[in-house]
Formats: sequence, C-alpha cells, structure tokens
Amino acid sequence: MLGPDLTVAWTSGASDQRLFQTIRKGVPGTQMPSSSASDAEVWSLLAYLRTLAATVPAATSASGDLVNGERIFWANCGSCHRVHGRGGYLRPELSQIGSSRSLDALVRDIREASASIVRGYQPVTLVTSDGRRIRGVRKSEDAFSIRIMDTREQLQGYSKATLREVTYESRSLMPDFAVERLNARDLDDVLRFLGTLRAADAGRP
Repeated sequence: MLGPDLTVAWTSGASDQRLFQTIRKGVPGTQMPSSSASDAEVWSLLAYLRTLAATVPAATSASGDLVNGERIFWANCGSCHRVHGRGGYLRPELSQIGSSRSLDALVRDIREASASIVRGYQPVTLVTSDGRRIRGVRKSEDAFSIRIMDTREQLQGYSKATLREVTYESRSLMPDFAVERLNARDLDDVLRFLGTLRAADAGRP
C-alpha cells in the first residue's frame, strides 16, 4: 500500500485547508489524481475522515522499560527517523506517533516495515547514464523529472532523459525487525517509548 494513512493527517500537522487542496488538486507525480467532486463533497469527506481520526487508539498500553526503549530506538532508528528535532530524514517524522498509531499498528510497522509505505518515502533506485546507482526515497516526480532524497539525506533532482533506469522498490529502506532482530521484551520497551511521543509534546525542546 503506497498511500498515506489519512486518519493521522491532522496529528502530523496538516490543516483542513491544506488537506482540502490536496484532495482538490491531487499530488503531481503520484497515483493521486485531482478530484472532480464539488467543494461541499470534499468538505464532507474531510469531516468523515475526522471521525475516523478521532477513533484511532493511541499507543498507551505498552508496559516496557522506557529508558531501554529510548536507547534501542536511537541506536537502531534515529539515523532515519526524526523526533523533536533530533534524528534523520529518510523515514517519517515520529514526534507525534504515540497520538496517531495504535499498539497493533506500531508492532506491524516495526515487524513488517514494507507492508505500508508512506507517500514521500517510496524507495527508488536510479541508474544514471554513466552507470551510477543512486538509492533513496522519491519526493516528487513528473513526466520529465524525478526528485529524491538519497541515502546520504541529500535532495537530488534528475532529468529522466539522463537516467538509464528508474526502479520503484517494494521493500522499505527500513528493515523488518523480526523476532531474531528485536525480541519481544525489547519490542515492548520500544513501544513504551513510542507511546510517549504525542501531539501535546510536539513543541518540546
């Protein structure tokens, strides 16, 4: 699934007007087209999505060790995910993840990272005319060009005429943290840490 979870859009900082324009105009370079629905229908859709967002259970039930969970997170995830201004940019911002994802959803995201790829983080490999392979995540695309963030976190734009290949990958840049890589106890600790990351804390230093 390549589309974003629209029920968490508001906790990610999106406004009603921004979401309205996204639905109305679509997203260039993606599979999301512009909408021919009336303004009233788009606003009704947003109102419905808000009712779904209100029912998303927050990650509150984990009973693990908070200190160890935070340590594991920064050791394994912080180079790609950003939390309150710290961390990388290759994977989605997690500063409010505890407000927008249930424990079951977080477990799935960690154990099976490729099961749901968020828009703006589609893995892609480019091959240039001189044979260089460049891996990263797609940020935007049109018929003639593509813009990515490479694995060095550098934003790069390329004319498709200069590329031999553009390969869209089904596997996330984030590895699957199976039991062999992250045991159940450590997973519970990480979930405890993620559950503390909430919208009310977004402005924390």
